Amino acid sequence: MQEGKQLIKIYMKRWQLLRGLEAMLYGIGAGFCSALITRNLLIGIVAFIVVTAIVVLMIKPWRINLRTVSAYIDKHLHNAEYSSSLLLASPDGLSGLAQLQQQKITTLLSQQITTVKPKTRLRYAAITASVLILIGIIYFYAFGKNINSNNETTPEQEIVTFSATDSVAPAYKPPVLINQKLTIRYPAYTKLGSRTSSLMNAKAVEGSQLYWQLDFDSKVSEVTVEGIGVNDKMRGDGTAFAKAYKPTQSGYYNFKFTDTLGASYASDIYAIEVLKDKAPLVEIKDIPQFTSFDYSDNKKLSFTAEISDDYGIAAAHIVATVSKGEGESVKFREEKLAFNQSIQVGEKSMRLSKNINLDQLKMELGDELYFYVEVSDQKTPRPNITRSETFFAVIKDTVSDGFGVEGTLGADLMPDYFRSQRQLIIDTEKLIEERSQLTEKEFKKRSNDLGFDQKALRLKYGQFMGDEADSGIAVTPDIPHEDFDVDDPTAGFRHDHDSENEHNLVPEEHDHEESDEEEGEKSILEGYVHNHDDPEESTLFTESLRSKLKQAMAEMWDAELHLRLADPKVSLPYQYRALTLIQDIKNSARIYVHRIGFDPPPIKEDKRLSGDLKEIDNYYKTEQIAATNPYVNMEESIALLEKHIVEEIALIDSDKAILARAGEELATIAIREPARHLNTLQQLKWLTEEKQQPATTLRQVQRGLLQALPVNDAMPITNKPYRGKLEDIFIKELQTGDR
Repeated sequence: MQEGKQLIKIYMKRWQLLRGLEAMLYGIGAGFCSALITRNLLIGIVAFIVVTAIVVLMIKPWRINLRTVSAYIDKHLHNAEYSSSLLLASPDGLSGLAQLQQQKITTLLSQQITTVKPKTRLRYAAITASVLILIGIIYFYAFGKNINSNNETTPEQEIVTFSATDSVAPAYKPPVLINQKLTIRYPAYTKLGSRTSSLMNAKAVEGSQLYWQLDFDSKVSEVTVEGIGVNDKMRGDGTAFAKAYKPTQSGYYNFKFTDTLGASYASDIYAIEVLKDKAPLVEIKDIPQFTSFDYSDNKKLSFTAEISDDYGIAAAHIVATVSKGEGESVKFREEKLAFNQSIQVGEKSMRLSKNINLDQLKMELGDELYFYVEVSDQKTPRPNITRSETFFAVIKDTVSDGFGVEGTLGADLMPDYFRSQRQLIIDTEKLIEERSQLTEKEFKKRSNDLGFDQKALRLKYGQFMGDEADSGIAVTPDIPHEDFDVDDPTAGFRHDHDSENEHNLVPEEHDHEESDEEEGEKSILEGYVHNHDDPEESTLFTESLRSKLKQAMAEMWDAELHLRLADPKVSLPYQYRALTLIQDIKNSARIYVHRIGFDPPPIKEDKRLSGDLKEIDNYYKTEQIAATNPYVNMEESIALLEKHIVEEIALIDSDKAILARAGEELATIAIREPARHLNTLQQLKWLTEEKQQPATTLRQVQRGLLQALPVNDAMPITNKPYRGKLEDIFIKELQTGDR
């Protein structure tokens, strides 16, 4: 019967639920007790989970199944006649008598199953939980206020003590601090969590939060935290006060409270030191600063990088920049490359490696690679970023453009457009020295090549003379043999200086009428045109330089002639003379700028050597430079305290304001040397309160301020020796005698 089986299932779930509730009661009791004793909710939650899990493992509620429930019912319900197990079987496979028994047991269970109580220890679990909770409550109220008490856990010198700020001490007992606690909540990325201590001096990482808790034995009106960047009231209900603060700089602070009757009390001074989060460190190894590759080399870079940070690394990558081209056509491409290993965020130190293939970066001949490693830490909101030094890699460009002169004779490739005259001289002298080592054919070939280079140089200089027809480095046509003189084989290769003026010796007849017309037209246009056909008109030089250049080209012509004739020794003097003329032309073309110097005023001859110094005075210059003094109030406080010590007068509000500003200046010095200046800072704080301090305190504060002031560098001054009245009269008489 399905109805009977359903009743057994409901009973089984109820039994399992009660066993689970039993385990939870044990856990609730343990959790509440732990939370009340330790005054920490987190510990209570952990205790609840742990105890509940242990009890569940012990009682094993999952072992309660349908057969276990059927056997338990047969044992505790006598009318069941040990037949409840029939309800778990299918009616189709039972006999008629068994089916009748099923109907009977189903009717019986529907009426009496509630009278069978599951086997549990629920009452014992509830009693145990109640006892544990009661123990926690008693311990909390009886001993809770003394937990972490200063009198038991804090050294006596670290207990926060308050002193009355009024001149007259109150006649009643002031409120007493019974519990003090400072919690430092570090930033999440540091993984330091939070730390609680009864010591009020704090060292915190930048971005941390300070949380003060003060408990008094009786009601107070208000509690204030005074110091650099704080100066705010603490929130509380009269006996317990708390304040949260996130410091941005190091400094000092103190507590001050006012009781219900208006009397104020101040504590000693405590330090807040803010520790800066250091930037990551990067060191690249196993690679030189500059690396160069030939085109045929294996263009790969391999290196390792050691990175570290005090609170964990957030990211690290390589920034690579590829430059292509040169000059104005240079182009840059920047890429971010990852290391071979993945970055484990939060690790404090890592050793990473990287292989860079320049071919994969699509670098070509002459391209350059600049790269550096960039690391950032987990600081929030702005991380610290560190860059390594830059490393370089270049693929050498061995291809260069060269110019060659082609014609009937070959020439070497030259780095410049043409060889210089000095280079031709060097090559000629070298050829003369090596003549004994060369064959006749090789010697003539090299001499002829030098002659061709000499021709190219002569044609190049001819451009400056206006020889635009021969402006390029070209080979002139061969000279017809019929123009040569049979008796003189050099007639076609040299200038005949002896006969170049023969056309002026023999007068020629001209048509005077036509020449007069041509001269008239030429005279009209002569001032307005530039005749490129005439080398004398198209030159870029003045008349004096033109003649020198003509001489140099003539010497080059003769030098070329003898080189062509395989006689370099005879050609050498012509080359030297050409070089000398070229150097003279270069020096003549230079522009010299007149040097501008001091032009003294003219000397008056009537005053010269007279020894009259009446109108001559010394030069004096007075200049005031504004200097910033960061300790103005400290210096003013020293003079102020001296006045009050001598005159024995009380401090007024304006004096206390100066002393308060001096305390702020002293606090910046005390951060670096707290052991030396903390006592002075404490006494200076008491001087700003209403309670009048004795003269000994004023002297101690004055002495402490003098010791805290930095020693200024000595300024250069003129030493004035002592001079009495007699010396003044003597010097005055000397001056009178000179007049």
